[in-house]
Amino acid sequence: GIISLISLAVLSYERCCTMTRTAEPDTTNYRKAWTAIILSWTYSLLWTVPPLLGWSSYGPEGAGITCSVNWHSRDANNASYIICLFIFCLVIPFAIIVYSYGKLLCAVRQVSCSTARRGREQRVLRMVMVMVLCFLLCWLPYAAVALLATFGQPGLITPAASIIPAILAKSSTVYNPIIYVFLNKQVSEML
Repeated sequence: GIISLISLAVLSYERCCTMTRTAEPDTTNYRKAWTAIILSWTYSLLWTVPPLLGWSSYGPEGAGITCSVNWHSRDANNASYIICLFIFCLVIPFAIIVYSYGKLLCAVRQVSCSTARRGREQRVLRMVMVMVLCFLLCWLPYAAVALLATFGQPGLITPAASIIPAILAKSSTVYNPIIYVFLNKQVSEML
């Protein structure tokens, strides 16, 4: 889940840099892409390993069909990890996404070149906006349930109530390729 969130943030930033740059991107150099992939996975690992080392813990989630952070433990060790996880793995990636796509939206609106290019950029922007909306629909319910389970009244979130947000969040990695296929004109023309 974290790698999915971080990847969306990195992709949004990269898309913003690519589309607001005046020079043509070098499509033969994969160094930047590999660096982004390695940094995304490293960042994600840094946030998923601490429960294995004693900062919080992992356990069955909801109805016991998935494994996740122990949202129901109320000790300071667990609460501090969940707060950090929420800030560094949801709020900050989402802020990067909003900043990048906000900047990209402003750039697309200011483009006064050919209508074909503008149309392509608007299609890309529409695809990105759908991805961001799906990001929110998948992860905000899960984050809300997790925070309520950690900081709300004990028993407030029943196992049954946590199933749908968990499934939405865990299945979010499937949605982006589907969105890309249906909203990318080049891909849909090939089908």
